[in-house]
Amino acid sequence: MAAEIPRLRRFARVLARQADVADDLVQETLVRAIAARGQFQEGTNLRAWLFTILRHARAAAVRRAARSPMVHPESLPDAPVSGGQEERQAMHDVANAYRRLSAIHREALWVVVVEGLDYADAARVLGVPAGTLRSRLSRAREQLRRSLGLDPLPRSQMEEE
Repeated sequence: MAAEIPRLRRFARVLARQADVADDLVQETLVRAIAARGQFQEGTNLRAWLFTILRHARAAAVRRAARSPMVHPESLPDAPVSGGQEERQAMHDVANAYRRLSAIHREALWVVVVEGLDYADAARVLGVPAGTLRSRLSRAREQLRRSLGLDPLPRSQMEEE
């Protein structure tokens, strides 16, 4: 379980967008996983199981926050990035395009592209059929290309993704 903590932290930062909130989310995930360790089935993907717990913990936190009268820093706009090198601006553009994706598309892209889960495990983590996951990935990639002003891929290449 300890070996998965860096991946959990990255995924939590994608979901929470703030390091301290993400760290709390990872801690909550680990507490829940330890408490439910008897429910883990040997031979299955531990990472997928932990990611599922993390997503459920995040959903519970969002529901709690929605009932709170306080303004959360997450809801405030991001600070602008200062000027600099072209690579930094390109990363800023990609990050902004990624943030504009819907939550379901961001999650699908993250667990497959960044975390490297295969489609079956990613579909289980997200609680959707594999075909739905593939559709979300295709749409997310296409939206990113459009947001970045890149030419769309020819139909034949899109089917290979």
